[in-house]
Amino acid sequence: MSVRSMPGLTYRLAVAGRVVLAAVGGYGVAALSAALLALILPMARSEAVSAGTLASFAIMAGAVVWVFAARNLARAALVLGGIAALLAGGLWLAGAFSATVAS
Repeated sequence: MSVRSMPGLTYRLAVAGRVVLAAVGGYGVAALSAALLALILPMARSEAVSAGTLASFAIMAGAVVWVFAARNLARAALVLGGIAALLAGGLWLAGAFSATVAS
């Protein structure tokens, strides 16, 4: 390989940023969605937790795909941050952050 054909530092940092965002942001979105689904699904609590956890694997994969398909890293971070904020708001509305937890 010649020096000219090797990727530059900027490209390597952009890919590293996407990898970190996919891992951390994808995990965060998947965890928030699993928690929200466990609270709002209309079934027994144990079944809702199982269904939310199973769905979170697909959500994580979708988040990772989105991070690498986005036009740039900033757009991917904004979208994942917006989704996380919406999920956190849904958890707040569902009463997940209150002192008493309904059983």
